[in-house]
Amino acid sequence: MSKILTMVRKELIDAARDKRSVMAGLYYAIGTPLMMCGMFMLLIGQMSSPKDLNIKIEHADNAPDLIKYLSRQGITHGDSHSTDDAGEPLDVKDIRLVISADYAAQMAKGLSAEVILIADNSNEKLQNSIRRLERNLQAYSAEMGSLRLIARGIDPRVVQPIKVKIEDQATPDSKGGVILGVATMTMIYAVFISGMNLAIDTSAGERERNSLALLLSHPVSTRSIVLAKVFAVTVFAMLGLLLTLIISKISYAYVPWHELGFTVNISTEFILLMLLIGLPIAMMAASLQLFVSFMAKSFKEAQSYLTLVLIVPMMLSMAASYNIAPDTLQWLPVSGQQQALIAFIKGREIPMLQLVLSSVVTLVIALGLTFAMERSLKSEKIIFGL
Repeated sequence: MSKILTMVRKELIDAARDKRSVMAGLYYAIGTPLMMCGMFMLLIGQMSSPKDLNIKIEHADNAPDLIKYLSRQGITHGDSHSTDDAGEPLDVKDIRLVISADYAAQMAKGLSAEVILIADNSNEKLQNSIRRLERNLQAYSAEMGSLRLIARGIDPRVVQPIKVKIEDQATPDSKGGVILGVATMTMIYAVFISGMNLAIDTSAGERERNSLALLLSHPVSTRSIVLAKVFAVTVFAMLGLLLTLIISKISYAYVPWHELGFTVNISTEFILLMLLIGLPIAMMAASLQLFVSFMAKSFKEAQSYLTLVLIVPMMLSMAASYNIAPDTLQWLPVSGQQQALIAFIKGREIPMLQLVLSSVVTLVIALGLTFAMERSLKSEKIIFGL
């Protein structure tokens, strides 16, 4: 153990000498929470204060009541430029509402009056605005229908045999847990990103510098060398996770969650649980990245391979975050642990069997890759990159 600790200290000192490489691995841990906060602030600003929608209305004089109703909802008409709900430039000609010539006559007779909404629904910038206009037209239609029934002495509730009343039992903390559940995806991914540079440098990098063969010539077992490299990369991975959690806890406090009616709180209990759950994931990430880097023949080749390999944990994390994972994924690494985290932050009971089994599978994969590295380092092809 003393030899392994000495080797770990050697790996960490070597890594610390290359400050640019260290910071490159930690940029994700520092920058991602800040970017997430900026995105949440932008979304909350758009959802809490939607901008006026300016459209082109033809034959507006035929439906003055409809025009007034739309105007009260922030939908106006004119010839100037405006912005859509996303804040993008929008020309009034992009969305046109054509009121039929017989609109007033049909409404006076109590018949259906026709309005035509003309827009390019394939344009992503217009979709929110189109849906907003459709909702308001439907609301106005329902209001006119109710007034017609009342004028004929009919209670409007007759045409509504079932009145659906929804009681939301979600607490402000559980609603915030939905947002935080998606944020856990970026936190777990920090484990894989933070130690990646060190994993490549201490494997493929050492081989290119011809220091790997010299290291293996010392009176230290190959297993000790491999374990030391795994532990060193794990330390960097956990450091990245810790930085992500600390910066998230600080920065998320400045997001105006109250405007959406809930709170997002990264508690100390969540941080401790995240670190506990993240440790086996970090060990698996370290062993996986080192194994792939040793299999690669050069530093650049290792970078290319790891870029592809990291897609797998990202997909597992996304499947858990967006609740699209089948039952079998609940027992796999990353997705199983993340679902347990999401259950915790939503105030539900943690599925301990699922969490323990997925963590055990994670450690088994890490040990398997570690022993595979030990065997591969006894081959001259791997040591010299032949």
